Amino acid sequence: MTAANPSDQSSTASSGNRVSARVGAISESATLAVDAKAKALKAAGRPVIGFGAGEPDFPTPDYIVEAAVEACRNPRFHRYTPAGGLPELKAAIADKTLRDSGYRVEAANVLVTNGGKQAIYEAFAAMLDPGDEVIVPAPYWTTYPESIKLAGGVAVPVVADETTGYRVSVEQLEAARTERTKVLLFVSPSNPTGAVYTREQVEAVGRWAAEHGLWVMTDEIYEHLVYGDAEFSSLPVVVPELADRCVIVNGVAKTYAMTGWRVGWVIGPKDIVKAATNLQSHATSNVSNVAQAAALAAVSGDLTAVEKMKEAFDRRRRTIVRMLNEIDGVVCPEPEGAFYAYPSVKGLLGKEIRGKRPADTVELAALILEEAEVAVVPGEAFGTPGYLRLSYALGDEDLVEGVSRIQKLLAEAR
Repeated sequence: MTAANPSDQSSTASSGNRVSARVGAISESATLAVDAKAKALKAAGRPVIGFGAGEPDFPTPDYIVEAAVEACRNPRFHRYTPAGGLPELKAAIADKTLRDSGYRVEAANVLVTNGGKQAIYEAFAAMLDPGDEVIVPAPYWTTYPESIKLAGGVAVPVVADETTGYRVSVEQLEAARTERTKVLLFVSPSNPTGAVYTREQVEAVGRWAAEHGLWVMTDEIYEHLVYGDAEFSSLPVVVPELADRCVIVNGVAKTYAMTGWRVGWVIGPKDIVKAATNLQSHATSNVSNVAQAAALAAVSGDLTAVEKMKEAFDRRRRTIVRMLNEIDGVVCPEPEGAFYAYPSVKGLLGKEIRGKRPADTVELAALILEEAEVAVVPGEAFGTPGYLRLSYALGDEDLVEGVSRIQKLLAEAR
């Protein structure tokens, strides 16, 4: 008897696609794809400068690394630990939240996750039923709509542009609300724009959500990276009546230069946190114990290292905005938070640059990579064609060199 060919079995078992429609509909992370391409070209010998990934160029502070080294030697961390996180880390996250934003929660309100992305997906999965709508201010981070889609929800973008500093209004949110709306996604400081809402704007948005009985997911991953007169405001602190319908996602990646350690968390009502913990217990079990020990040292320590990084980001922020605004056809508002510039380049589309006429920012970003050897992310990845995102979380010399190359190339636009 001849063994069956697995591919034959697949084709006879189903006339549909080999990949499920649910997962097949998910796009690759555009920011990670750009970063990977830049690194591949660099490895091949090309002097590519990457503005793609949102990743601090600083090493993780020494005291955090040492905590991880000690954890490696501790037999307790060689074994399974609770799926929802080390009890001492959950308690420390609750303490850190009170310290940094004035929001009082208990350890039972905390779930420790494998980075911020898992926090976002699991929180949406715990909140959404099929067809539930989530209002998503755009420009948005690429992962938000994909996580909503995976959780069975429907993302409803609400677009803001450079004329409002990329902040949406309550009137825009209300125009997007339907009987299917269940959740508002609120992000300040914002990736990809660096927009920071004022306390008054946060209050107006929060009271609107509370008035209509909506849930809110708020991403606070950039809470410590605000500049000038801008101030971070935590939505459930500003609008306490929302606390029972508010879910916060956060993590150590950006504040402590720990992107590769993969530790994030969800803070929310106990029933949502318990449901998300149940999901994680089947998906991944506990987060790496060594990474959790490092995160414990991070959130329990002071913010000295963070302040030093912020000084560098602030300096780079002013440099990149000035240099981008020197290019004809480019308009770049000054970001107030995070570490991204989000210039409008609509004035360059359709113009001839080295024999090509980019019709959109996907084509323009490809042209910049090929001709200037600089990697940027097109606005299409963030729901708003006509823009580029440049992370200024890279060294000062590389930043100036990279933007100088872009200036030289785009000066040829006719």
